[in-house]
Amino acid sequence: MKNFIVLGGGFAGVEAAIRLRKYGYKVTLISDRDYLFVYPISIWVPVKKKAFDDVKIPLALLQKKHGFDVIVDAVSKIDVDNNTVTLSKETLTYDYLFIAMGMHKVKTKGLEFTHSICGHPEEAVTIQEELEKLVQRGHGKIAIGFGGNPKDPTATAVRGGPAFELLFNFSHYIKQKGLRDKFEITFFAPMKEPGKRMGEKAMEKMDLFFKHYHIEKQVGKKIKEFEENAVVFADGQKLESDLIIYISGGDGHKVIKESKLPLNEAGFIKINELCRVEGHRNIYAIGDIAEIAGHDWAAKQGHIAEVMADVSTYNVHNELIGKGKRKSYWEKLHIVCVMDSGDGAAFVVRNHKRDFILPLPIIGHWMKRGWGFYYKNSKLKRMPRIPGM
Repeated sequence: MKNFIVLGGGFAGVEAAIRLRKYGYKVTLISDRDYLFVYPISIWVPVKKKAFDDVKIPLALLQKKHGFDVIVDAVSKIDVDNNTVTLSKETLTYDYLFIAMGMHKVKTKGLEFTHSICGHPEEAVTIQEELEKLVQRGHGKIAIGFGGNPKDPTATAVRGGPAFELLFNFSHYIKQKGLRDKFEITFFAPMKEPGKRMGEKAMEKMDLFFKHYHIEKQVGKKIKEFEENAVVFADGQKLESDLIIYISGGDGHKVIKESKLPLNEAGFIKINELCRVEGHRNIYAIGDIAEIAGHDWAAKQGHIAEVMADVSTYNVHNELIGKGKRKSYWEKLHIVCVMDSGDGAAFVVRNHKRDFILPLPIIGHWMKRGWGFYYKNSKLKRMPRIPGM
């Protein structure tokens, strides 16, 4: 029996472990935390629509439902020459390795003065606490933004959607408290056209959302550093803020950068269309840790991570049973999101043929909440999986 090791307990890693078990293989999933964090619905923790525990799925429950083994430990080294993975407590040998450890963040001076909804899961609670302090005070300035990685030639490792969702959810939440006119909420980003990957139509509609939720903008200015109560731009201008939320651009994982795996300039693993790592027949990289090349509009999202898990496990299984058919993740690339605003949402779709955005007042918010319920319960086999979701 071939021994499969999956590194990472996020969307890509968990989905890969589930699918490999369905094919009948022995699978060990290694994660540095004991739960899967459902990042897309964590935007509601700061505005108290979700408790922190509501956004987690314990790996022990997933293990019980699907039958893969779980080791909660940190990976310190990947030795591709000897097919081993070193953890803090032991070293394991693999026949096939699936790397889904996510990405690290670009470091900017003063980053410790900011919070991120896409960083450590516990930060969602910290943001809630800081927002509540301002609400109790009755006034304040809030700055929410995101950045990229100058070394990333693909520019796919940008998390823009959650920043937009927080902006609109914060505005709606503060309005419900009767304090909207007492707060300044500003969006900032170094790009001239942040969110452009969603498509031209989405970009046009975004201005309407900003106007509706009374969001100011500071875009097209490079960020020099952060201070305790300010964003400092390269031209010396400062954006003063009582609460700064910043989603930094993605950077290659430290363990991967120290390995012999083939990497692009930003430290993401180079893969082919099968999700197989270049030069390694028994190693696959999926999710944020992998380079997505050749598609200048593509973006790294949770559903793309699961697409890559599907493609990679299908391909390795067919190779092992001697079946010639293969899948390409290139053919399945697309952007799709329900961008929540607290009182509605916008349904955004983009692929290589088209793009569109559909505002969905009220019902859009409940659609996303419904997806969160479906995602958790389908993963735990409490309800059937819908193909493509």
